[in-house]
Amino acid sequence: MFRPCIDLHDGKVKQIVGGTLTDDGSVLRTNFVASRPPAWFAELYRRDQLSGGHIIKLGPGNDDAAREALAAFPGGFHIGGGINAENASVWLDAGASHVIVTSYVFRDGMLDQSRLDELVRRVGKSRLVLDLSCRRKTDLRYYVVTDRWQKWTSLEINRDTLDRLSQYCDEFLIHAADIEGLCRGIDPDLVRLLGENVTIPTTYAGGARSLEDLRLVEEIGRGKLDLTIGSALDIFGGTGIRYSDAVAFNKKLASFH
Repeated sequence: MFRPCIDLHDGKVKQIVGGTLTDDGSVLRTNFVASRPPAWFAELYRRDQLSGGHIIKLGPGNDDAAREALAAFPGGFHIGGGINAENASVWLDAGASHVIVTSYVFRDGMLDQSRLDELVRRVGKSRLVLDLSCRRKTDLRYYVVTDRWQKWTSLEINRDTLDRLSQYCDEFLIHAADIEGLCRGIDPDLVRLLGENVTIPTTYAGGARSLEDLRLVEEIGRGKLDLTIGSALDIFGGTGIRYSDAVAFNKKLASFH
């Protein structure tokens, strides 16, 4: 299934090449900056019944924009970007169905179990999404990266990791960080790895460039994965996929189930 997104940077809806996002923004590559406000996109997704998409706050200055989008589609979005145990409930109260957490549950390149436990205690497993966005290190081995995808961790994406962490969250969100925003096609090796090993709802993101990628994720992901499409969509200035075609794909797929 296609899942939508709203990526916020400096208070605006943008599509960027994910791996170029740094603290000082010195090498940021931007594919698209929307002239429309976040609520416009949220209302569009609400109209087309596309719940479960994600809002990602890319750095500071995005809280107001995020609240605007959440208000336009209450319960329709997961939200991530700077989420921690102290502020998670604030975003749930603002209308998010789930909070997405990555960097907060890692410390010194390792999973911080105490922080993960605290998050589950505060918001509940059923409202937590773990972002296990990753980069490929060797052959078919992928490791979670944090802090704007600039820091490697010791956590490998494999069956043991996915089984263990599925006990603490409702869903996974996994970007292929090396190809995010490049519109060169999905990473079939990562999609296959996830399709073989995930046991809870999982959204893959990264590289989608055509409707064929939706079909590929459905096929090699064994029907277990959803796909987020960003820069390739016409509503984000892309030429690879018409938003209306992605919506139609979902409706057709739903009719088979």
